[in-house]
Amino acid sequence: MLTASIGDLIQHDASLHKWSPYAAEKWTLITSLDDYSRMLLYADFVEQENTWAHIQAAQAVMQTFGLPLRYYVDNLRVFRFVQHRDSVWRTHHLGTDEVDPQWKQVLQQLKVGVVYALSPQAKGKVERPYRWLQDRIVRTCALEKITSLEDTRTVLREEVHRYNYHQVHSTTGEVPAIRFANARKAGNSLFRPFALPKPYMSVKDIFCLRTTRTLDGYRRISLARHAIQVPKAEVREDVELHLIPDVARNLVEVRIWFKDKMVHSVSLPLNEFRSFD
Repeated sequence: MLTASIGDLIQHDASLHKWSPYAAEKWTLITSLDDYSRMLLYADFVEQENTWAHIQAAQAVMQTFGLPLRYYVDNLRVFRFVQHRDSVWRTHHLGTDEVDPQWKQVLQQLKVGVVYALSPQAKGKVERPYRWLQDRIVRTCALEKITSLEDTRTVLREEVHRYNYHQVHSTTGEVPAIRFANARKAGNSLFRPFALPKPYMSVKDIFCLRTTRTLDGYRRISLARHAIQVPKAEVREDVELHLIPDVARNLVEVRIWFKDKMVHSVSLPLNEFRSFD
């Protein structure tokens, strides 16, 4: 059964596969699909699936199309439970299931709901585009003897464009992008305009990884073997840390918040963030 509006439900998932028979490695394809139109709103490969990759996917969708009503995900990996204590990349800094994982915290900040699939079979709507993409991408990569991730990304972009703008969907009987555009034009949309919730002034403080630290008697915290002096915060009080990895520059920007104000920021080497100390 289809939803009634665009933005009602975003099917979000990932698929690990050897997308080119000539490639040395498998890569993970992360996608987000609008349930009503069946349009792929996001699709990209990552070398390693982790929490940050899914946060970046959510950011791309929300800043491009707006805030949907709900996301639809499975019960595995980064969406529902914590896998390892203090891992920046994969989960929350606490080692229990009692605290929402990082990805879900981002959605909660923006008042976007999360619906969990009851079984793998329930994810069939998003699995079908995966099978279609997998067949076409693997075939093209084999014919062109593609070995690199970037060249495979080029094939992916071409196939996503074909799927969205030229392929008549078997269920809706419409081309996904046309169905999406017609719904938006008719006002049949549950997307809300993207806006930062107070007190935040930067998207970095929403689309980030979060943890907390307690200041010692010298207004210092310890993070990844670094002692960081935090001005304008009270000793023995907790501060909230927003972590924004930058793979290209091999650093993590750390934005430190105390009582709804950003009081300090610092950049640290990315390779020191395998786990917190």
